[in-house]
Amino acid sequence: MSVLVTLAILSAVATLVVLIMGIMTMGHSDEKNLKRKNKLMRMRVGLQGLTLVLLLLAAVSYSN
Repeated sequence: MSVLVTLAILSAVATLVVLIMGIMTMGHSDEKNLKRKNKLMRMRVGLQGLTLVLLLLAAVSYSN
């Protein structure tokens, strides 16, 4: 398994963890949790983007 694939898997797992944490904070509606929820969801989007880039790089490296 290449380094890119390993990084993509780790990134996907990190995305899942942040997504679960964000969903758990959605149950509470106080101001502190709203800010935390927004921060977690922004982090999730960034991690998803990183995962996609790593998967694309891994696919390109395997095709060569």
